[in-house]
Amino acid sequence: MKFVFLAGGFAGFLLTLLTGFLAGRAPDLVLRDAAFGCLAGALLFRWFWSVFVKALTEAVALKRAAAEAAAAAAEAASAPGKAK
Repeated sequence: MKFVFLAGGFAGFLLTLLTGFLAGRAPDLVLRDAAFGCLAGALLFRWFWSVFVKALTEAVALKRAAAEAAAAAAEAASAPGKAK
């Protein structure tokens, strides 16, 4: 989580810094905006990471439930003397 937060902050800072300089703005305004971009990028990446982890957790839980259901069905089908 710390890495994602830092990577998002760096990406936001760099993107805002480059955009400001390419637009020909004054360096003091560019650095101020880059600081805000750093904060916005960090928060955005943190939110995206939490959504990604939640989706990954749900996918693993669904896969585990499907594997358990398949194992139970295979066990029931292979049990001798049971009607199908």
